[in-house]
Order: sequence, then structure tokens, then C-alpha cells
Amino acid sequence: MQKIKQEVSGLLSRLPDNCSLEDIQYHLYVLQKIEKGMDDIKKGRVFTQQQVEKKISKWIGK
Repeated sequence: MQKIKQEVSGLLSRLPDNCSLEDIQYHLYVLQKIEKGMDDIKKGRVFTQQQVEKKISKWIGK
């Protein structure tokens, strides 16, 4: 819990004084998604460029 509070405190110190609550929520959301992505990398849940291109080509019908 302490780490989360430190991250939020650090974020607030980097944002401008006139930021809105919506700005803060957005930046917290982005940080959360980055952390999830980093965790996925550590756990090997990643795709190569070729795998991504193959999946996308199936989605768009090419």
C-alpha cells in the first residue's frame, strides 16, 4: 500500500497545479495500464511483431 501512495504522491507532484480531477484520473489510469503491461512482460505474456501482424490480418480480412 505504501508503494501505491508514493506513486500517487509522485504523480501529483509532477502534474500542474491547475490540473483537474479528470486529468488526475487519466494519469492514474495510464500508470495502472503501464504497470499491467510490465507485469505481462515479466510473466511472458507477449506477442512478437509477426504474431501481431498475423492476428491483425485475420481481423481486417487481409
